[in-house]
Amino acid sequence: MRKYETIFILHPSLDEEAVKANVEKFKGVIENGGGVIENVDFWGKRKLAYEINKVGEGYYTLVHFDANPELPKELDRVFRISDAVVRHIIVKNEK
Repeated sequence: MRKYETIFILHPSLDEEAVKANVEKFKGVIENGGGVIENVDFWGKRKLAYEINKVGEGYYTLVHFDANPELPKELDRVFRISDAVVRHIIVKNEK
């Protein structure tokens, strides 16, 4: 198991329930793929440094998790096909 962190930005037009549902969906992808979630930080609605597809703000969420090397590929695929995600990144923590 390796340590990873991901941060994703959800579209600002989503209501609070939809934001929570999307966060739970992504947590489920990690847990169902054999990963272990260490920490979830929901930062709330923040302004982006620059506009992405004419969107100037979004809901930020940071997740720290342990997983096998195949899980980030699946999580990346799920992020890419989700219309709610404005931007995401998955990083392997090296210590």
